[in-house]
Amino acid sequence: MFSQLVEFVRAQYQTTEFIPLHAPVFEGREKEYVLDTIRSTFVSSVGAYVDRFEREIAHYTGAEKAIAVVNGTAAIHTALILSGVQQGELVITQSLTFVATCNAIRYCGADPVFVDVDRDTMGLSPAAMEIWLQENALLDAQGVCRFKHDSRVIRACLPMHTFGHPVKLDELLQVCTRWNIQLIEDAAESLGSYYKNKHTGTFGLLGTLSFNGNKVMTTGGGGMILTNTELGTKAKHLTTTAKKPHPYEFVHDEVAYNYRMPNLNAALGCAQLEQLDKFVKAKRTLAQRYTDFFRNSELQFFTEPEHCQSNYWLNAVVCESAAQRDALLKATNESGVMTRPIWTLMNKLQMYANCVMGDLTNAEWLESRVVNLPSSAILESC
Repeated sequence: MFSQLVEFVRAQYQTTEFIPLHAPVFEGREKEYVLDTIRSTFVSSVGAYVDRFEREIAHYTGAEKAIAVVNGTAAIHTALILSGVQQGELVITQSLTFVATCNAIRYCGADPVFVDVDRDTMGLSPAAMEIWLQENALLDAQGVCRFKHDSRVIRACLPMHTFGHPVKLDELLQVCTRWNIQLIEDAAESLGSYYKNKHTGTFGLLGTLSFNGNKVMTTGGGGMILTNTELGTKAKHLTTTAKKPHPYEFVHDEVAYNYRMPNLNAALGCAQLEQLDKFVKAKRTLAQRYTDFFRNSELQFFTEPEHCQSNYWLNAVVCESAAQRDALLKATNESGVMTRPIWTLMNKLQMYANCVMGDLTNAEWLESRVVNLPSSAILESC
């Protein structure tokens, strides 16, 4: 079976060379726009391409406002600050995630609370969150959600759309509303993904995107905050060292961050965004081919959840056991086809081992079985 998978992947990419997990595709106007930026000399955080990229991402996602920053982690950090997360507070999230989700919470001096995921989304489970809150939280006289055991404020909920597959956003919003918790979406992996025909990252108070080199489209390094106009204005101020507008003087009115995306990166992003629909179409075509390949297999290919249209950022297969997972990883990587296990659960990392957590049965089950498969867009396939 594993040798057949290697042959199948090689047939898709038509190469006998090493096949990476996900590589960027540069077949548009990238060189033209980047060279234009260099010629303009506006290569840092001020320039026409940054403003253009923000406008075009806002239009593409349907967000009122989009603010470009240096990476997805900076976007989450800023979003948490704008949502009111403070030192000593708690943020509910999933343990099955990339470490940046939790690191951004810690940047605020807050702590993550790990709640289980749903197997059909691999993302934060609304049912598990409701159960944990009923057992461990209360609303005080002012309607503030607090942890029963030490009265710490539970300020926000931070789900991550795993591998581009949206979580159950309607149900999560209902739980957040009942418990007066802000919903912040880590949509780093889900540009081009929709839940009930609405783009991810636009359901909560704020959402965040990543344009790292391995994402559906890239700016090299970069991220974006999606939110309303009021918070968008605050986000831009906070990520531009809180500098007050002035022709030449340097006046800053609060401690802030030098998180603004450089114009050079935004130029690359504008060119990539012009091709995003092609990238997503190609990735969905590849996912359908994987679906057909695994149809009668003992391995289960992970498909988009109900009511969702996923970008299939990273294709994933669920093995029957940890032993089968390890055998798959060994056989494919030794054959020059890169595959990767899903992340180690955050509660197993030293810096998050003492965090509050609920039952993590589904997260543990997925951690021991999920393998990512090569997922680079093949434009000829669309």
